[in-house]
Formats: sequence, C-alpha cells, structure tokens
Amino acid sequence: MRECYRFIVSGRVQGVFFRQSTADTATRLGLDGWVRNLPDGRVEGRAAGSPEALAELRGWLDRGPPAARVDGVEWVAASEILAQGFVVRR
Repeated sequence: MRECYRFIVSGRVQGVFFRQSTADTATRLGLDGWVRNLPDGRVEGRAAGSPEALAELRGWLDRGPPAARVDGVEWVAASEILAQGFVVRR
C-alpha cells in the first residue's frame, strides 16, 4: 500500500543542508517526492511510498541533519505524487 504526505518543517532548517539531507534520506528509503525552501524560512515537501518508509522519514524530519534545529513538523495526508524519485526543488 502506498501513501502520500505533505510536510512543513519549522526551525533552523535553511542553510543547514536540510533539503539535500531530506532528499538523501528519502531516496535511501525508496520514497518519491520533493522538498523545497519556503520564503518564510520553513521547508516544505511531499513524500509518497510505503507506510513504513514514510514513518522512518517522519522520524528523521523531527531531528534533521546535525546543524539543524527542528521546532516542529506538520505532517498531513496528501494526494498521490505521480513522479518517481525524490528531488530538491529550487
């Protein structure tokens, strides 16, 4: 079964390799989707895949890469992504 979620991460999450680290983690987990910076300093993304892989990504987003400080993660069900692979959007 495949699920899809939209996430928004707040805290010190820009300029700390958050997007690339998220993409690397999602790719390792076999997820499809994307991640991008928002103008207000948060990071937004969408991920699709198995419930187990999504749960692992969700746990990783709570911590982020070493230089990040995650204050909160919004995680809501979203419509399916048709693209394959996980990319960083500019």
